[in-house]
Amino acid sequence: MPELPEVETVVRGLRQPLVGRRVEHVWYEREKVIAIPGAEDFAARIVGQTFQAITRRAKYIVCQMDHDVFGVHLRMTGRLYVAVESPADDRWVRLRLGLDNGESLHFSDARRFGRVYLAPDVTAFTQGIGPEPLDDDFTAEVFAERLRGRHRQIKALLLDQSIIAGVGNIYADESLFLAQIHPLRTADTLTGDEMSRLHEAVRHVLNQGIDHEGASVNWYRKPDGERGDSQEHFNVYDRSGQPCLRCGTAVLKIRVTQRGTHFCPNCQREK
Repeated sequence: MPELPEVETVVRGLRQPLVGRRVEHVWYEREKVIAIPGAEDFAARIVGQTFQAITRRAKYIVCQMDHDVFGVHLRMTGRLYVAVESPADDRWVRLRLGLDNGESLHFSDARRFGRVYLAPDVTAFTQGIGPEPLDDDFTAEVFAERLRGRHRQIKALLLDQSIIAGVGNIYADESLFLAQIHPLRTADTLTGDEMSRLHEAVRHVLNQGIDHEGASVNWYRKPDGERGDSQEHFNVYDRSGQPCLRCGTAVLKIRVTQRGTHFCPNCQREK
């Protein structure tokens, strides 16, 4: 699933072709792709509205229209791009917004898990999500307070969107490696220094992921169709059995909350 760096890269890639463009018509394959409101209401309301700004909240792409907010969650295989027509090899387009310049915003999604939203306010589909980890006010103290007294494994907490927004499997593994914390440690066992290291590590790996325009390990592509290259810079994720880049010990893979989890047993000791 695209995480914060991938979604941020999509947002940046959509601004130039979308901002200032007006929606003139709507096509959708199935009504289910539209989470809120109903499909007919969605089409009636969004036609005639102009894209004013495009931002991100957690893993949601947030488009400010004239009167509403148009949101997209890519889920596992979703992709957004602007073109006159979808490529011949893209047979997974589920929604299309025709624009006033003859182009269209295409939402392609092989697995059909992605959803779009149209609401007066972004909170209609982002309620309960935790703070943005790259905001200036997300300090080490705020991070520690959100983890304080929790008995769950730290990897699971990093994936919990109500604790912190936008972090997924890839960047959780990379953050824990950088902070030298075992993924099975529970939050209540972390020292103050470890909390600070993890806070800094999360922000570092997310910023680095944005700099490298996301990780194209599965379906993710930028709006221009090109691959991101964050996967070329992984320390542990998807490197099971390979030597740790820091100490040479073989990277291990276990499962935490049903997610494949990669770590170095020497650099990230459980006790």
